[in-house]
Amino acid sequence: MARTGLAGAVRVARWADTSLGPGRDGATADGKATLSEATAERAAADLGLSAAQIRADWDTARLAGLVEVHGDSARPGWRLRAWDRDDSAVLRGWVALFDAWSLACPEPEDHEPAAVAEVVSALPQVLSFLQLSAGPVPVEQLLDLLQQRVTELRTERCEIPYGPDSAGPAGILRPAEPAPVGDTPLAPLLDWALQALGSVGALTYGDGHATLTPLGSWAVWVKLEQICVAAQSPAGNIEQSAEDMLRGCAQLRPNAARAEYRAWLAARPVGSAVTELLGGARGEDALLRGLAFEALRVVGAPAEPDVRAVVDEPALRPYALLWLAEHDGIDPEDAHEVLTREEATWLWVDTAAAVADHGETDMLVRHLEAAVQPTVPVLLDEVRAVGHPRTVQVLVALAAAHPDPALAKAVRRAAFQVHTGG
Repeated sequence: MARTGLAGAVRVARWADTSLGPGRDGATADGKATLSEATAERAAADLGLSAAQIRADWDTARLAGLVEVHGDSARPGWRLRAWDRDDSAVLRGWVALFDAWSLACPEPEDHEPAAVAEVVSALPQVLSFLQLSAGPVPVEQLLDLLQQRVTELRTERCEIPYGPDSAGPAGILRPAEPAPVGDTPLAPLLDWALQALGSVGALTYGDGHATLTPLGSWAVWVKLEQICVAAQSPAGNIEQSAEDMLRGCAQLRPNAARAEYRAWLAARPVGSAVTELLGGARGEDALLRGLAFEALRVVGAPAEPDVRAVVDEPALRPYALLWLAEHDGIDPEDAHEVLTREEATWLWVDTAAAVADHGETDMLVRHLEAAVQPTVPVLLDEVRAVGHPRTVQVLVALAAAHPDPALAKAVRRAAFQVHTGG
């Protein structure tokens, strides 16, 4: 259903990808992501459609993330690139369109923007009722529910009129009763909302009834599940920054940590969450670097462009390459093969720094076994050459922890040489 509903948007996005590009006429003309008249006519002629249909499909493509607009230029979104091979990209694109239902159809005229905003805020409860009903629901019943929810929203805002009638004894201002919903005709706004949701394929609307489509029912169920996941944050870090959340997950078992990542991610937009996680990965704490990429594994495909963009950052490169390898289907146990010897050594030092800062001494000794080098002297030579900023601290900690006096002496010597530049 999602593929069928977005077929027109995909067609226009692919046309733009192949027919427009650097050195050619841009897809947009006014910096507002609308197609220029000439471009729309050209696309209509090439695709055998009307210019109006082209513009409608272009708007849908924007809302579904099939194209990304930056100023007066547009480029294909990751969902368009993954369209043929990744069903989750298709579903995420449709959910993005579903989330933007209020932009899909022009809002009715002669209504206060505040009233429109109230209806948009109240619609999730209406959709939840439709989902629970699992069948046609009379519009009159939905209107009653909408009126109740709008009244609740106004009460929660504690609207206070300031005037002579609002002053109590001794001139003290007192809250007034919420403005009655009857003052705002909600029936036309509900009609607009249901038509807009119908235009994106979330429901069917006619004969005085509304019914969620299977796709719409699934989307609402997903939203409800996200709310439940967010409410069940096991370690209570859902409102923390990415860095603080990752620190809170440091002592959790892997399954519990992944549950915490899911809860944290469910409470914020994917794009900003990925940016925040990568920001935490750039810090000095190597443990947070590894945990950030574990959280990005929970994000999955939407994180791919951002992860690919940090491949050239030395501190993040090994982690990003492993993430991308696993994302491309390589078995996690074999993913390390995508790293060069130097990258693997850098990662070994970074992981050792995390162990030295947060683990026990015997863990650091056992970490020697994870090195790709066959002997300790070869490892020390390559560790010295790789130039990791924590090399000295790691070697000093390893020398202090290792029970073999001869090996500990060699490691201390290597640390001194790195420290002195020898």
